[in-house]
Amino acid sequence: MTEVPLEIESKELSDEQIVSIIEAILLVSDTPLEATSLAATLGLLTDDVAKALMSIQKIFAERNSGIELRYVAGGWRLYTRADVAEWVEKYVRDGQVARLTQASLETLAVIAYKQPISRARISAIRGVNVDGVVKTLENRGLIAIASTDHETGALLYHTTDMFLEKLGLGSLTDLPEIAEFIPDLPTAIELEESL
Repeated sequence: MTEVPLEIESKELSDEQIVSIIEAILLVSDTPLEATSLAATLGLLTDDVAKALMSIQKIFAERNSGIELRYVAGGWRLYTRADVAEWVEKYVRDGQVARLTQASLETLAVIAYKQPISRARISAIRGVNVDGVVKTLENRGLIAIASTDHETGALLYHTTDMFLEKLGLGSLTDLPEIAEFIPDLPTAIELEESL
């Protein structure tokens, strides 16, 4: 990153740190952000944040970045540059960006934590038929058939490397402990043991 001296009065954070933090916040925001709200978050003066925003805008322009920082609707937001729009549009149209439904996310979580697992077992855990959802997850490359159950002949599913990639995990051992997400652990354990 190009070093841009901001002459910011508060020296708890370096100029470079402030620019990096603001870039990261802008990246995750889905609405334009006012300099005043960024200043409040960072504990800085609004003028200092405004200087940092102008520096970010300048850095992107100087390196001919694929993104630019624009002031719109009373705030600052990151956008793709117009001259790369056709490539971004192609990427989006090719279906690379697709959101999963709540049912898909729930089913994927069951598979991730219980794999290898059959559709019947997933349905029993979720309490609904999951045939369509499992097919969707398989078509998107997030799950695959692992093997066949020797007793029942049912197909057993597991998550794929694409699943790990999309979640930013190195391996399944990086999945968070499920216990912290279960509101009433004893009831959930009793329910699981009865299945």
